[in-house]
Amino acid sequence: MPSSLEEFIEQFKQVSDLLTDSYFIVDTERTIIDFNHHFYKKLPRASARQLKGKHCYDVITLDVCANNCIGQQCWEKKSVVRLDEINGTIVGEQTSKTFILSALPILDDSGVPLGAVEIQRDVTDVVDIQGKYRTVSDMEAAEREHLNQTVQTRTKQLMDVNKRLIQTQKELLEYKRHLIF
Repeated sequence: MPSSLEEFIEQFKQVSDLLTDSYFIVDTERTIIDFNHHFYKKLPRASARQLKGKHCYDVITLDVCANNCIGQQCWEKKSVVRLDEINGTIVGEQTSKTFILSALPILDDSGVPLGAVEIQRDVTDVVDIQGKYRTVSDMEAAEREHLNQTVQTRTKQLMDVNKRLIQTQKELLEYKRHLIF
């Protein structure tokens, strides 16, 4: 375990290039002290240049920030925390995005929190596609149900007509028998 946040960052930088998701590292005051280029690219240029030293909730406002901070959750549990489909906005943007969030606590040798690595995967497009798929799927299910009901109604009508036809044929046969005899 690292004895300081700086030591952790130094060790983490050796493998951080393997991450394709955006991340930032915060101290226990939720101040951003490091980040990767994927996070930097998500932000408007003016905000990105002044990123270090800002609180994470001033840069990316998520539904969980105020009452259920993922960093605080991982510090309390002293383990990794993952939250799926969390909505939020990035400073300078108008549209909301959907993220999968993960937080890894950075603890010293005695288990005291030093900070956290917070990883954000933008799944906005996936969630939108899933929503559209559900809408289309629901529409198709409704259409299938409508067609099924139509087939049942028409089948019943056809069976009723068939019964009347059979009855008429029987009556016709009976009438022919009386004519012959």
